[in-house]
Amino acid sequence: MSESLGVSVSEEAMKVFEIINGSTLSLSLFVDVTNAKELLDSMQAGNLEPEVALLNASLIPDTFPVLAAAHKTLVAKARESLTTRTLHSELVYNYSGSKHITESLKRCGISETTTYILAACFSASSEEMTAVEQIINGREIGLEELEARANQAQIQKHYKISGLELAISSVGDAITCRIAARDAL
Repeated sequence: MSESLGVSVSEEAMKVFEIINGSTLSLSLFVDVTNAKELLDSMQAGNLEPEVALLNASLIPDTFPVLAAAHKTLVAKARESLTTRTLHSELVYNYSGSKHITESLKRCGISETTTYILAACFSASSEEMTAVEQIINGREIGLEELEARANQAQIQKHYKISGLELAISSVGDAITCRIAARDAL
């Protein structure tokens, strides 16, 4: 899978990743977000424009597990087998590693009090990503901040990652394995 995940950088902190067959995923990371409640309300009402996945960034140690979840999402779309209603909610669901939709969206999506958000948008134009930046009241930072800001204890608890596993693997790799294996378990 990693061979198909080409990386190209565009604009400041936002990065665009090619996932599969020309489909891309644009990622932007925000801190000090003050309007999570409004964003959550808009998402739940189905009128968030542009459509975007908003993930709880404290559960994300690096971009690779998000890219694995995005790949899985695009494969499900191609097979017409999405589990959730939208491509972007499917991304959050796939990132969670859980088979429970509501729990996945609550745990890995944003809540009313979330201040640290990773915004992910499939095949977004630069105008759409500018619109995403404008609807999130926060400060955009570089994706390289993910590892240092990740809540390791919360990640280990959520994904049930043991110390023994971390002795031979990274947190990101452990999450990626769970994302990939979820449907087989």
